[in-house]
Amino acid sequence: MFHTIALFGTGLIGGSFALALRRRHPATRMVGFDRDLDAARRALELGVIDTIAADAAEAVRDADLVFLAVPVAQVPSLLGGIVDGLRDDALITDAGSTKGDVVAAARAKLGPRIERFVPGHPIAGREVHGPDAALATLYDGRAVILTPLAENAPQAIARVQALWADCGARVTTMPVAQHDRVLAAVSHLPHMLSYALVAQIVDSADAALKLGLAGAGFRDFTRIAASSPEMWRDVALANREALLAELDDYIALVAGLRASIAGSDGEALEALFDKASRARSAWKPAGPDVSA
Repeated sequence: MFHTIALFGTGLIGGSFALALRRRHPATRMVGFDRDLDAARRALELGVIDTIAADAAEAVRDADLVFLAVPVAQVPSLLGGIVDGLRDDALITDAGSTKGDVVAAARAKLGPRIERFVPGHPIAGREVHGPDAALATLYDGRAVILTPLAENAPQAIARVQALWADCGARVTTMPVAQHDRVLAAVSHLPHMLSYALVAQIVDSADAALKLGLAGAGFRDFTRIAASSPEMWRDVALANREALLAELDDYIALVAGLRASIAGSDGEALEALFDKASRARSAWKPAGPDVSA
């Protein structure tokens, strides 16, 4: 499908994308660029990429696809650095966990080339990051959300859809605003809560004792707190309005939970727990280790 892919970000998401595509298209050339040169060198050693570009402009010089797998706050400057060097036929897509800010940056930096940018977000990840965490199977059976723009040609959307299908993913589409609202609830909020709980424990006077006695429940709830701090800082700020709305709803629910405990209202507690337990038991996750 694509002869040369410029891969911006050679860690878990970008590296897994490259490895997944190599299974179907081993001849595709992967040109990597990473702000962390050590990461790029490691990706080269592992065979994730074929060469390291000296700068962003060099990375896109021969690319017919540009894949942005970087923290969303880096997208504006990155797009500004590549726009003049893009081939006329090059497509651009991304893996950002937020879409409103990324699309706004793309409109500002790409100008009329916005028609070549098809925004995307793979709903997959792991709690570890870097090139060594990349897996060729990361996207197998996982959902990838595309948020096509009005300017996108149907052929451009179809090519990006086929690209993700070749990675083993299930592709769906939705509007940008809906994506950010939904992901705030089921991805961004859980990460905030996981980080907060770990921070609360480690800041306590008897943190060592608590952590020494923590079991599977703590492990499962806090697994995603080992994710990239930079990435999730950027996500929280980029999607702050939707995330704040979800946080407010959660805080209100926790306040009600506290009131039920303080008032020894076992009936209210059991009703809440039963509703949550039934819903969780009926839920069918997309796959293991999903960490959008």
